[in-house]
Amino acid sequence: MDIDELSLQKARQLFESGDIDSMEVGTTRGLQQIHEYLFGGLYDFAGHVREVNISKGNFRFANSLYLKEALAAIEKMPESTFEEIVAKYVEMNVAHPFLEGNGRATRIWLDMLLKKRLGRVVDWQNIDRTAYLQAMERSPVNDLELRALLQPNLTDRVDDREVIFKGIEQSYWYEGYRRG
Repeated sequence: MDIDELSLQKARQLFESGDIDSMEVGTTRGLQQIHEYLFGGLYDFAGHVREVNISKGNFRFANSLYLKEALAAIEKMPESTFEEIVAKYVEMNVAHPFLEGNGRATRIWLDMLLKKRLGRVVDWQNIDRTAYLQAMERSPVNDLELRALLQPNLTDRVDDREVIFKGIEQSYWYEGYRRG
């Protein structure tokens, strides 16, 4: 079994066990807890904020020298409306605190924040992979496209196993993982 499959099993277990309910919501520590849960035993850096610079394509994520300060600032961002929560999610994506697994961990973090503040989660299975990745790529400049993609796919089915588990599978697919 490869890392993606093992991590996917751990993501399901995070919800099935109820462990998700013990994680901090909307904080860096909470994101670290999710990352550690998903990737613990798979990556030695699971749950640890990176200390090196990383990039994807032509985009450089937050400089590691300033990452702790950036994360502290993100934590203080308001999160009472959908627009504020998406802005906070975009900033956390730009920070990209881990060497690997940021997208999968941060989408769970986003859903926890939406659930706590708005009583909603994203029904990820309805969101096209290409449209999502393009919206995320452009979101540091303007998050309107991302909000327009996510908002119609918010659901109050926050504890529905199908919504949660199909969403987890979709999240892994966004990162290129596809079951055999």
